[in-house]
Amino acid sequence: DSGTVEKSHGYRTMEGRTYRLPTEAEWEYACRGGTRTAFSFGDDEADLEKHAWFFANAYNIKEKYAHRVAEKLPNPFGLYDMHGNVWEWCSDWFGDYPSSPLTDPQGPDSGSFRVLRGGSWVGGPNLVRCALRNSITPEYRVVNYGFRLVLK
Repeated sequence: DSGTVEKSHGYRTMEGRTYRLPTEAEWEYACRGGTRTAFSFGDDEADLEKHAWFFANAYNIKEKYAHRVAEKLPNPFGLYDMHGNVWEWCSDWFGDYPSSPLTDPQGPDSGSFRVLRGGSWVGGPNLVRCALRNSITPEYRVVNYGFRLVLK
């Protein structure tokens, strides 16, 4: 969905379950799949085409939009499309990282920009790394932005 981030909070299903956007820390943890490398599958960009839709394998094809989920290999947690395909909104407002590591850090309480993670089919390998951060105003809408929901 290319809806704005403000529409992605507090979805409810018929079963009464509630979903939300992940925090930035939750998103990176899920993307890494227990690894400490640039990508969930290692550091070698040569393997990226097996795991991600990005500029080199997606931009020049006729359809210029997000690809079907699970056409690439999953990460070690079994999650698909954590690298590339669409930038994914996070619930955090964008802010500088502290100089020391934290466990499950939270973004600022307010701000002008929300966090996006994961890169998309229009970006290069450097934009789909696990640690790469992006930000934009929450009202911004483009075809290569989307979201992944977390069961609350």
